[in-house]
Amino acid sequence: MEEFPELVVRALELARGAGFALTREDAKRGESSACLPGVGRFLAMLAAGCVGGRIVELGTGTGVGAAWIAGAMPSDCTLVTVEVDERLAGVARKLLAGDPRVEVVTGEAADVVLTRGPFDLVFSDAGAHGVDLVSLLRVGGRIVTDDLTPQAALPPGSPLLADDPKRRAFFGDRRLVSTEVVLPDLRNSLLVGTRTR
Repeated sequence: MEEFPELVVRALELARGAGFALTREDAKRGESSACLPGVGRFLAMLAAGCVGGRIVELGTGTGVGAAWIAGAMPSDCTLVTVEVDERLAGVARKLLAGDPRVEVVTGEAADVVLTRGPFDLVFSDAGAHGVDLVSLLRVGGRIVTDDLTPQAALPPGSPLLADDPKRRAFFGDRRLVSTEVVLPDLRNSLLVGTRTR
């Protein structure tokens, strides 16, 4: 059985209590789900290297992804996490209230983060309409997005085989060097890019 950091365990308990889906399969069509363990561990690894850095998460949900990040980031690092749904943001605030390095903000990403960058790490876990996410990064900073199905696992005829907007955004942006990381379950993947200019 997988062991999770204490803050992540608390986050998962709060998510369940709030009726928030823990997996993409559990989420109703169009609804969000919690950060998967493989994604959380990847984020924790990146956050651990953000010495003196600034991190932003777009799409807090109930705070599972933020728990992975906050639990691993250095003491001199800060995290701003943005959630449009006040009820979900309230759950995350309850979870993260004891950590002065973390700020949970309710609002649209475009209204909240544009003046707060540049960031060392951007985790886009929700649509950030009207925001050029790469411009939020400092050179050398990383951007991560999840909730992808690996191309090899897509069903024949899937429109995502011909054109996937998320992959196009990462691999088509000349400011990024990007790759896709397939999670151990082989059903989920994430994209990560480093800003080079």
